[in-house]
Amino acid sequence: MAIATVNPTTGKTEMLIEPHSAAEVDERIGQAHAAAAELGRTTFEQRRAWMHAAADFLEGHAEGLGELITVEMGKPIAQSVAEVRKSVKAMRFYADHSETFLADVPLDDPARVGASAAWSVYQPLGVVLAVMPWNYPIWQVVRFAAPALMAGNAGLLKHASNVPQAAMLFDDLFERGGFPKGSFRTLLIGGGEVARVIADDRVAAVTLTGSESAGRSVAATAGDHLKKAVLELGGSDPFVVLPSADIAEAAKTAVAARVNNNGQACIAGKRFIVHTDVYEEFATEFVRRMSELVVGDPLRPETEVGPMATEQGRQDVVDLVEDARAKGATILTGGTLHDGRGWFYAPTVIADLPNDARLVQEEAFGPVASLYRASDVGDALRIANQTTFGLGSAVWTNDPSEQERFTRELDAGAVFINGMTVSYQELPFGGIKRSGFGRELAEVGQREFCNLKTVWKA
Repeated sequence: MAIATVNPTTGKTEMLIEPHSAAEVDERIGQAHAAAAELGRTTFEQRRAWMHAAADFLEGHAEGLGELITVEMGKPIAQSVAEVRKSVKAMRFYADHSETFLADVPLDDPARVGASAAWSVYQPLGVVLAVMPWNYPIWQVVRFAAPALMAGNAGLLKHASNVPQAAMLFDDLFERGGFPKGSFRTLLIGGGEVARVIADDRVAAVTLTGSESAGRSVAATAGDHLKKAVLELGGSDPFVVLPSADIAEAAKTAVAARVNNNGQACIAGKRFIVHTDVYEEFATEFVRRMSELVVGDPLRPETEVGPMATEQGRQDVVDLVEDARAKGATILTGGTLHDGRGWFYAPTVIADLPNDARLVQEEAFGPVASLYRASDVGDALRIANQTTFGLGSAVWTNDPSEQERFTRELDAGAVFINGMTVSYQELPFGGIKRSGFGRELAEVGQREFCNLKTVWKA
């Protein structure tokens, strides 16, 4: 079956691409395997020049690629172009810092281990498979590919099936910069074929960003074959607002956190937990701002919220909202399908959620915010930690003791104080609990796919 670009704004099929056959997949794995051997013999200086050249190419096509992203998955055009430029920045970051991140680490006192010298070295693993989602179709791939290639690994990409044009961009992006042929190869395959690729002896490791169910499947296969895996799965991030916060600024940022990328981001604020003393003030401003958002064609510069990426994704959000409504929750704004063609859903705020509502535990991957009233600081922490997820989090308070407590006690891979959770190439990214394991970005993310080798010399 052909892989399709279906425009979520219109529901129209824009392009059909034939998937790769089993023979083509085998050939591409072989190309990556051969390239990995070659990359392992290259220097940081060579790879740095190639990565900068690839970044220059990507930057030169930012506007066109931004439009492609918007057509394929529906985010507002300004956000799409910004995604490409963020990706360029990450490529340059790893080009310039990888040699330092992966430098040999000497033991200060080798005599303690009976050696004249002892040190650790970071070496590439070989071919790493990346299974990537559609919500950030350029950034998600680059944040894996740039550190992996700069470490001397080769990459294979199984991208989400609804963004095939973005996927094919990566089939030659890095070769355009000078990397050896096959250094990064796209596999146009279905999800059911991923296990076979992981099992291939030429593939050393796998990383996945996606759903909890996909993560379980990939982790199980990787475990069966004793291969390294890094997983970034779902999140239902808390956004806590306490009385000492700037309430107006918190409400403004909360809206941006919830509807960025049309509400389809793992680390977006989803559950807004507000101290009872400032609940009414925050809720009034938050609901007003959510209700005034401009929903429409994402190619228009004035649009703030575009369509959801897939029809099924919208239906999943509808099901969560209707479950909450049926169980007595209050819809403060939204909760309706947007008029016209495409997979639009009105920005929505839901309050008074009963404990048995699915939204209390499940992730709303769309422009839907859950609003909670906390009786005190301890209650806010309880609500924040009550889900099975632990990806990002945000707390708004100007009280140093509260900042310290939430930093220590929030169950999350990241805590942002008086701001919204964002991924930066300079900071480690990942979660705990059912949000996955391992880290991406920064130096620790690059080291995930390296062999940390100990060297001892008499």
